[in-house]
Amino acid sequence: MRTLARTVARTGVLQIDSVNVLQRAHYMPLFSRMGPYDTDLLHRAAGRSPRRLVEYWAHVAAFMPVDLWPYMQHRMARARTEAWGGPRSIAERRPDLVSWVYDEVRARGPVTARQVEGDLPRAASENWGWNWSETKQALEFLFFAGEVTASGRTPQFERLYDVPERVLPPEVLAVPTPTAAEAHLELLRRAARSHGVATEACLRDYYRMSTQDARPALDALVESGEVLPVTVEGWDRPAYLHRDARLPRRVDARALLSPFDPVVWERSRTESLFGFHYRIEIYVPEHLRRHGYYVLPFLLGDRLVARVDLKADRKAGLLVVKGAYAEPDAPPETAAELAVELRSLASWLGLPETTVAPRGDLAEPLSVELK
Repeated sequence: MRTLARTVARTGVLQIDSVNVLQRAHYMPLFSRMGPYDTDLLHRAAGRSPRRLVEYWAHVAAFMPVDLWPYMQHRMARARTEAWGGPRSIAERRPDLVSWVYDEVRARGPVTARQVEGDLPRAASENWGWNWSETKQALEFLFFAGEVTASGRTPQFERLYDVPERVLPPEVLAVPTPTAAEAHLELLRRAARSHGVATEACLRDYYRMSTQDARPALDALVESGEVLPVTVEGWDRPAYLHRDARLPRRVDARALLSPFDPVVWERSRTESLFGFHYRIEIYVPEHLRRHGYYVLPFLLGDRLVARVDLKADRKAGLLVVKGAYAEPDAPPETAAELAVELRSLASWLGLPETTVAPRGDLAEPLSVELK
């Protein structure tokens, strides 16, 4: 648990996504950094006392350390202008529904959206046109506003809604609400610590901050010496180095990275750092996909050297490599190192065998290594 806490402190957030073709997004960054770990550690950290993680719109929907909750209050206060379309609209059009949903969660939580909808008063539904979609939108508005939060997830990955007083540690709720300027400073500070070196755009993207909010905070961090203005070879924009960042003598990393891993989620940064052009193709029609549906970059040392399209066939007990592609400058040991990592991933997922489809220039050597 201490290792998990240190890892989350370094990454800052764990992005949540419902795609489950391999493993849900929030589990993978921990595997990439810790190796095969007991996923119940994450369940405990995000759902039991002492709670260490809580869900919120930190980057997008994400797990974040509970001590970040006070620094999101300024974002919660902007829910009526910054929440995404449906929830913001329902708060304007159906304040009566939002109020009723809040009272339901307070009275019955933790509850799923489906359970709240199931208790919807028939008269209200008939007279005012309330339905499940609007009920869910009301819940999501309240979630964005911080009036309800998530106490956990069901086995079907449905969010369990409850009020913060029953979810967050009392000492977190007792923290005085920071000013917006204080919150912006802390968010940018954490982003700089997670990055090591970054442009202003990278720092803003980490917690999805506006230029207006981030610029004064960045100036303050530079003035205090917490970040240092630097130039990075090959970058056409100013960069900022966190004062505690250290360049190791060597990097022995070997990791498969989820499409939602912080190393690669800001695609322009990934390209400028590693020369690795990467786009997620989940929403691209199959016949137009270049590399596949769920493609994971492969980090070896300090370089991204390959990518693999992976799928977990749980019924057959197979980790399926649907395509494997080496970068032009991939070292000779790429296939062998990737095979080791795939065996580790398959074992962690409880899949006894790994198969490789004949797609991509790395498929044949990878298949040989796995055999």
